Amino acid sequence: MIEVARLTKNYGTAFAVRDVSFRVDKGDIFGFIGPNGAGKTTTIRTLATLLTPTSGDAYVGGFSALRQPREVRRLIGYMPDTFGVYEEMRVGEYLDFFAAMYGHKGPKRKQLVHDILALVDMESKREDVIGGLSRGTQQRLGLARVLVHDPQVLLLDEPASGLDPRARVEIRELIREMGRMGKTILISSHILPELGDLCNKVGIIERGQMVFSGTIQEAVRLAGGDRVVLVQFATNGDAARTALEAHKWVAKVEAADGTLRVTLKAEAEGPWFIAEAATAAGARLVRLQEEEINLEDAFMRLTKGIVS
Repeated sequence: MIEVARLTKNYGTAFAVRDVSFRVDKGDIFGFIGPNGAGKTTTIRTLATLLTPTSGDAYVGGFSALRQPREVRRLIGYMPDTFGVYEEMRVGEYLDFFAAMYGHKGPKRKQLVHDILALVDMESKREDVIGGLSRGTQQRLGLARVLVHDPQVLLLDEPASGLDPRARVEIRELIREMGRMGKTILISSHILPELGDLCNKVGIIERGQMVFSGTIQEAVRLAGGDRVVLVQFATNGDAARTALEAHKWVAKVEAADGTLRVTLKAEAEGPWFIAEAATAAGARLVRLQEEEINLEDAFMRLTKGIVS
């Protein structure tokens, strides 16, 4: 659905992005990660047809952002990190204005505004003046605005920037709902734990160059992160531990608060063998859970802390 192909943008001798390539498939929620000045916004603005690259191209739905901008704009909803709003307008008027700009008329437009307000949980704010809204509520309104023409692809540049914890949770749940609706979403953010919970794929960019693109699990493996399984037994836990410590696919076993942390070797195919080994040792298994993958650790290991 999205393809960035050897994208380069330079200003004289300074490069904003250099030879950036990655792909986002239909239905993906793709987290775009990098420090300030890494090139995230440059890439997103190119996809949004707002910036002309020095070389390379970016495609949405097979259309070139460089050569077919009108077709791309029909497919995308772009939400920048900071956006202007008409502060003296009311919420309902604001969305009605943009619905009219996209050609919606009469009862259909009225119903569309109603449905979008319901989707972002702002029906009660319909008559409120925008200038009096909190930043978090204005962010929700900004997301509502980009949904007016029902885009297939959402480009969200730091949508939770500057929000309090509750507002961040609300924005995250809205984005998750957009994913359930089948939207393809590219979202940049500095809040890595939230992206780890929200996204199925990530791209890491540093100093204008891609460091990684793929699943979070692949990022952790590339970074050399250990694969750890948490195990608890109802009976014969000591015997199970002894069996696991001797298993060819186990690197080490640690005990803490009645739970075993079993670190797997790189060649281990999966944690299923743990249940087999425990049963053979006469233990009764009550918990087998792979430890949550830490996107922050992977990011810190794959990047060098360099900014443009």
